[in-house]
Amino acid sequence: MAWAACAIQFLIAALLTQSFGAYVALLSEERGWSKTALSGAAALQSVEGAIIGPVLGWLMDRYGAQAMIRLGMLVLGVGLMALGQIDSLGGFYVCAVLMGVGASLGGYFPLSVALIQWFERYRARSLSMVSLGLAVGGLAVPVVAWSMQHHGWRATALASGLLVVAIGVPLANVFKRRPQDYGQTVDGLAPDSMPAGPGDSAAPATAPEFSAREAIRTPAFWLLALGHGLALLAVTAVNVHAISHMKEGLGYTVQQAALVIMLMTGGQVAGVLVGLGLGDRFPKRQIAALCMLAHALGLLLLTYASSTAEVLGFALLHGFAWGLRGPIMQAIRADYFGRNAIGVILGLSAAIAALGQVAGPMVAGILADLSGNYRTGFTVLALLAAAGSVMFLLARPPALPEPGLQG
Repeated sequence: MAWAACAIQFLIAALLTQSFGAYVALLSEERGWSKTALSGAAALQSVEGAIIGPVLGWLMDRYGAQAMIRLGMLVLGVGLMALGQIDSLGGFYVCAVLMGVGASLGGYFPLSVALIQWFERYRARSLSMVSLGLAVGGLAVPVVAWSMQHHGWRATALASGLLVVAIGVPLANVFKRRPQDYGQTVDGLAPDSMPAGPGDSAAPATAPEFSAREAIRTPAFWLLALGHGLALLAVTAVNVHAISHMKEGLGYTVQQAALVIMLMTGGQVAGVLVGLGLGDRFPKRQIAALCMLAHALGLLLLTYASSTAEVLGFALLHGFAWGLRGPIMQAIRADYFGRNAIGVILGLSAAIAALGQVAGPMVAGILADLSGNYRTGFTVLALLAAAGSVMFLLARPPALPEPGLQG
C-alpha cells in the first residue's frame, strides 16, 4: 500500500501538480490570458477540494479509500485528456475542476487516510512514502516541459491523461480499509508486542481517540490548520508562478526554469528521506516550525535573486522544507486525535488549509498583474510563511476529551 501510494502520488505530481506552472506559462504566452485568470483556475481547484474534503473524509472513515482513489484516477485522467482539447478560458476552467476533483479523490488526502489506518509507531515514515512520490514526481517536470516544446502542450496533456488511467486505476486496487478487517494489526505487530518507536515521545502506546466534534474544540486543531494554510500559501504560489517569475523576471527559458524545479524536487526528495529516517524520532511540531522558516527564506531568495546561486538556494531550501514538513503535519494530527475519525478530521483541516491554496496563487498573480512583477506578492507570502512557524510552535498536544463531553 505504501509503495502504491508513492506511485500514485508520483503520477499526480509529475503530470499535474508540479507541471501545472508550465501549462500556465505557455497558455499565458500563446493565448494572452492574464496571470490572474490562470491563477483563478488553480484557486478553483483548491475551493473544490475544500468543499468535498469533509464529505470525502466521512466516506473514507466508513467505507475505506479504495473506491475513492480508483474514481479519482479516472476523473483526473479524463480531465487531462480534455485539457488537450480546449480552445477557451472557460474550457480551461472546466478541465481545472475535473483535474482538481480527480486529484482530491485519488491524491494526498485519501492516500494518507488509507496509510494512517495501518501505521502508528512509524506513521511519519509511512506518510513520507506518499511525499516521496510527490517529490520524485518533480523530477519528471523537465520531461513534461520537453514534451511540450517538441510535441505541444495538447499532445502532452492527452498522453498524461492516458498514463494516469492506465497506471493509476490498477494501483488503486491495492488499498485495503483497516488491518482488523483482514486479521492483521496496526504496524503488523502482535497486539502484545507494540514497542515504542526509537526516541518516539510523540505517539503514545495507546493513542488518544477524538471524535471530529471533540477535535475541532481544541486549540491544536485550529493552530495546525492555520499553520498548514500558511504553508500552502507559499507552496501553491511557487507551483503556479515560479516558472513564470523565472522566465519573465529572471530571464530563464521555460526549460531552464523546469530544471530549477527539478533541483527543488531534489531538495524535496532529501527532505522526505530525512523524514523517513527521523520523522518519528523528534518532536514533529518543532520540525514543522523550522520548515516554515525555510519556506520563507527560500521564497525571498527566489524573489530577489541576482545570481544563479540564489535561485539554487531557493530550490534546495523550499524543496527540503516541503518534503520534510508535508507528512509530518498529517502525522501530528493522527498522533493528537487518533484514527477512528481521522478522515473527517483531515477533511475539515483541509477545508481550512485550502484557504491558503486559494490565496497563494491569487495573491501572487493579482499583484504581478498590478505591479508588473512578482516581487511584492512573493514577499508578502514569504512573511506569512514565517508567521506560520509560530502556529506550529503553539500547537501543543490536546488534553484527552472528558467522558461527559464526548460526542
